[in-house]
Amino acid sequence: MHLGGPGSRAASAAWLRRALWTVALTLTGGVTRHGRLPRGGCVVVANHSSHADTAALLAALDARHAPLIGAAADYWFATPWRRRICRRLAAGFPVRRTGGGFDDLLGTAGALRAGHAVVLFPEGTRGRDGAVGDFRRGALLLAERAGVPVVPVGLAGTDRLLPKHGRLRRTHLRVHIGAPLYGPVTPAAARDAVQLLATRAAAAPLPDSRLRRRTAAVVTSRWGLPLAFAWAFAEALSWPLMPELFLAVACVAAPRAGLRLSPAALTGSLAGGLLALQLASTGAHLPAPLTTDRMRAEVSRQLAHEGASAVRHQPWDGIPYKVYAAEAGRAQLPADDWLLASAEARGSRTLTVGLAFAALGALGRPWRRRYPVYLGPLGGGFAVGLGLIVLGWS
Repeated sequence: MHLGGPGSRAASAAWLRRALWTVALTLTGGVTRHGRLPRGGCVVVANHSSHADTAALLAALDARHAPLIGAAADYWFATPWRRRICRRLAAGFPVRRTGGGFDDLLGTAGALRAGHAVVLFPEGTRGRDGAVGDFRRGALLLAERAGVPVVPVGLAGTDRLLPKHGRLRRTHLRVHIGAPLYGPVTPAAARDAVQLLATRAAAAPLPDSRLRRRTAAVVTSRWGLPLAFAWAFAEALSWPLMPELFLAVACVAAPRAGLRLSPAALTGSLAGGLLALQLASTGAHLPAPLTTDRMRAEVSRQLAHEGASAVRHQPWDGIPYKVYAAEAGRAQLPADDWLLASAEARGSRTLTVGLAFAALGALGRPWRRRYPVYLGPLGGGFAVGLGLIVLGWS
């Protein structure tokens, strides 16, 4: 048996398909894989409950095997446009379900010996109740004739993502690849192996990190909203770390909480800004770390020309909100004008950032275990950006 891989053209096309379906499934909830295919060619047999099964397998199987997908000739090759879609997006080949189907399978024996993986659904049609139906012998005889192993694969979540005759719904998919089965394999043995893997896949928890779980537990507890409020309130007075950093940490850890944390942070920012204005109007000077005299001079100039509406520049010029609030107080601007202008300027930024990071957390759900890795570039990027802003205004 040839232990190399498919040709470079087939392998490149397989990598492109894998990238395509990985991105597509990431947008619909993600896909995780457990296990790997063995070296060399193999016949993959999997449970079948949805058209999404093919996408899940193409995203999860090793692209170096350049998988070929057996597809029902009377459906996927019945019209020219379906034929093109099946071949180009799924590397599909036709298999007749009535008469001549095994001859269609034998046509892939050369590809198997060249290192391809041939993917087949031995049930012959999509199931409905989640149970794996009886297997036909064709896939197993093909493996025996080609001298390659049978690899059982269990899929979970595809029937929810795209139910038979149903609508697309967001859900996470799991693909469990089992140990290869060598020698003559009976339909019952292959079916039992696939059923066991499908059951394990359905019960498998989503990979996660302890740090993300702990962060999510805090921000979704009764302390979450007060913490978001207090962070933003303190930043509007003196604290050097902007509330958007808190939202970047919290909303990625707990995306659903973003809908509550973002307004809480905005409220805290406005309340802190109003207090900073009142204190500065009485002559009080609060500590303002990581700010410069040039920042204060520029804000004073803007306020003199534009009044309270000058705060609209704050989301874009890098000058902290506390500088605007303090200078507005020293300029004796009316509190109601300041609050209204701040709500518009801060609201557009804080709410947008919070919802954007919540969306990032939702899209990145399959990679929750990488949450600590995400925090590294986030903190580093924030530190570098803050340093450049302070340097630029020095």
